[in-house]
Amino acid sequence: MRFVLKLSYDGTDYAGWQRQKNALTVQEALENALLELAGREIKITGSGRTDAGVHAAGQVCHFDDDLLSVPPQKLPDALNRFLPPSVRVLEGWSADPSFDCNRSAKRKTYCYSLYEGERENPLKERYAVRVERLPSLETLRNFAKLFEGEHDFKAFCASGSSVKTTVRTIYAVEIQESRSFGGRDIKIFVTGNGFLYNMVRTLVGELLDLAENRKTEQSLREAYETGKRELLGKTMPAKGLTMMSVEYV
Repeated sequence: MRFVLKLSYDGTDYAGWQRQKNALTVQEALENALLELAGREIKITGSGRTDAGVHAAGQVCHFDDDLLSVPPQKLPDALNRFLPPSVRVLEGWSADPSFDCNRSAKRKTYCYSLYEGERENPLKERYAVRVERLPSLETLRNFAKLFEGEHDFKAFCASGSSVKTTVRTIYAVEIQESRSFGGRDIKIFVTGNGFLYNMVRTLVGELLDLAENRKTEQSLREAYETGKRELLGKTMPAKGLTMMSVEYV
């Protein structure tokens, strides 16, 4: 049977999703919980890799097993007993063997969180990045349109990444503003058919640079055309990024 899980995690203390030899990862924590539950090793496939320090509200993964006696819908409670508090399985269900949580994904949405403040706010710092003065909502929304559509995002990808193509389609870059603890909060939601390593974090850095006139539309177009990373702004810190959802239909 193919089991599918939806989970949420605080990525602060993890070296990303994918299992590594010398660092704790979310995949390892989940596979260890399955080992405790089933009494044998079970390998998990994730919908995508999240980097070290990146969080998830709706990561999806699957695994195959014909001996597990726990019904899929009962797996969240069964596995959560063996997981650290920073990782929780939210839902469980079964799927056709042809379903692949990575290759079957149609759309993914990430959210990058920023807050405005002269000093760090300890109630926000874990999941958002402080900016001393944020651009206006209107300005951010206007420049966000430059990232939508199909582009070659090679310049947005960290060096060392090995992918067949760096062309991706961004369906929407939506920006929401709110206030908490007396300050402005900005959330940038990016939905696309797939993402490169560090792509969203670089996109947010470039968006801020455009809004503050540190970069231009011309330099962005040149980055699309040439793939040169040095034409773009900085890669934003991992802690502000959360994988929100994966869609399959």
